Amino acid sequence: MLKQRHQLFVTLFACTDAVSAAGACAAAWWVRHARFGSFDEGTGSYLQESLTGLVVPIFAVVMYTLGLYRPRRDRALIGEFAGVVRASFIAMVAVIVLIWLTGGQRTPVVRTVGPVIPVEIFTGPFRYQILILSVMLPSVISLQRLALRIFLRMIRRGGRNTRHVAVLGVGRLGQITARTLERNSWTGIRVAYFISHHEQTNRTTCIEKTVRGGTRELEAILERYPVDAIYIALPNAMSPQLPQILQRLERFAVEVRLIPDVRLRYLPQSMAVSELEGMPILSYRESPLTGIGGMLKRLIDIFGSLAAMIIFLPVVAAIIVAMKLTTKGPVFFRQRRVSLGGDTFWIYKFRTMIGGSQNDPTWTQEDDPRVTKIGHWLRKTSLDELPQLLNVLIGDMSLVGPRPERPELIDRFREDWRGYMIRQHVKAGMTGWAQVNGLRGNTSLRKRLQYDLFYIRNWSILFDLRILCLTIVRGFIHKNAY
Repeated sequence: MLKQRHQLFVTLFACTDAVSAAGACAAAWWVRHARFGSFDEGTGSYLQESLTGLVVPIFAVVMYTLGLYRPRRDRALIGEFAGVVRASFIAMVAVIVLIWLTGGQRTPVVRTVGPVIPVEIFTGPFRYQILILSVMLPSVISLQRLALRIFLRMIRRGGRNTRHVAVLGVGRLGQITARTLERNSWTGIRVAYFISHHEQTNRTTCIEKTVRGGTRELEAILERYPVDAIYIALPNAMSPQLPQILQRLERFAVEVRLIPDVRLRYLPQSMAVSELEGMPILSYRESPLTGIGGMLKRLIDIFGSLAAMIIFLPVVAAIIVAMKLTTKGPVFFRQRRVSLGGDTFWIYKFRTMIGGSQNDPTWTQEDDPRVTKIGHWLRKTSLDELPQLLNVLIGDMSLVGPRPERPELIDRFREDWRGYMIRQHVKAGMTGWAQVNGLRGNTSLRKRLQYDLFYIRNWSILFDLRILCLTIVRGFIHKNAY
C-alpha cells in the first residue's frame, strides 16, 4: 500500500511538472513570436521550435536524479524551490549543449556558441527564447509545486492522505518528536502509538497515545499494528542499542527515521547528511558559508565595499581634515580582532580616543572622558567604522556578520557563554542582526549572542540583504553608541 502511494506521488508530481515545463516552453515560444514575429529559418514543427520535446524529458530526468520526486512530507518549501532552480539550470545547460552537439538544424544560431558568448544572445530570436525559458521554467515549476503543496497540505489537515507512524522512545526526545509531528499537521503524519525504549514497560500511555510495549516485543508490535514509518528517538544513554534495533527493523518494509538527541539551541544550523564511499556523515556543525552561497556573499562584499568607498569618499576626506585640525596623533587606529575560524586580523577604525586609551579593555561609558569631541560624534554616527570597508574588501570581514571581538575577550567569553564560539563559523561583519535590532555598545551580551546565533542558523543571501537595508533605513545613529 505504501509503495502504491509512493508511485502515485511520483506520477502526480511528474505529470504536473511535465505540463508546467511544456507550458513554460510554450510561453517562451509565444514571447519570441510577439517580440520578433515570424522566424527567419522557417516555421517547422511546434515541438521543435518551442523545444518542448527536448526540454520536458531532460528536465524530468534531472528532477528525478536530484531526488525531487521522493515523497518527503517534511521537506521545507524553500529547500524544494532551491532544488527546482538547480534542476532548471542543469536542464537548460544540457539542452543547449545537446542542440550544439547535434548541429541544431532548426536552430542554427546555436552553432555560434563558443568560448566567447556573443552579444547577440540578448537580441537573436532563438537566444532570446532560451533566455526567457531559463527564467520561466523554474518560476512556473516553483509556482506549480507551491500550489500542489498547498492543496496537499489542506487535504492532510482534513485527515486525508495521511501516514501513520510509530515513535520508538517514550522519554523527552520521543515526546518532543510526537508533539512536533502532531503540531505540523500539514505533513499528514499521524503518530499511531509509542514503543518504549526499555525492553519491558508497565506504561500504557504517553502524551495521550498508547504505548504498545517495549523493545523486547518490537517485532510482535509491528506485525500486529503495522505502520508506514517508525521514528527512533532514543536518549543518548540508550544509543548502544541502536545498531541492534536497526538490524531487527530490516525484517519489515517500514521507513525508518532517526532523531538525534541534540538540543536545537546548540546547533548553528540544520544538520545535513552526506556520504563518502557508503559511509554516512552527519554534519553536526559547519560553516553555512560554503558553496555558491559563500561565493555570492563574497561578491556582494567586494562590490558593496567598493561602492561604499566611492559614496563615502567625501565624508572620509572631511573626517581626516577635521581630525588633523582638532586632535593630535594618528588619524587611524588598528586593533587585533577575531573573525572566521578564530583567525585574528587587524581591524581599522578612525581614532576616537586620546592617547592609547583605545586599547583599554574596559567598555566605553556615556560621556567617557577618554573619547575626543570629534570621536564622540564619530561613534554616535558609526562613521568611525568606515575604514573597515578596507577590511571587507581584502576579505578579513564581511559587510554583514557578528561584530568582531578582541582575542582576550574571546578567551573570557568562550568559558562564560555556551555557544559563543559558534560566532566564528562566519566572518565578522560591519553590521549584523543584533546591531539592526538595537544591540550596540554596552548592551546585554546574552541577548546579542542570541541574535548572532539566530543569524548564523538562518543565514541566507536574502537575510544579508535584509540586514543591509535595515541598516540604511534605521540609520547609523543609536543611543547606545558612545
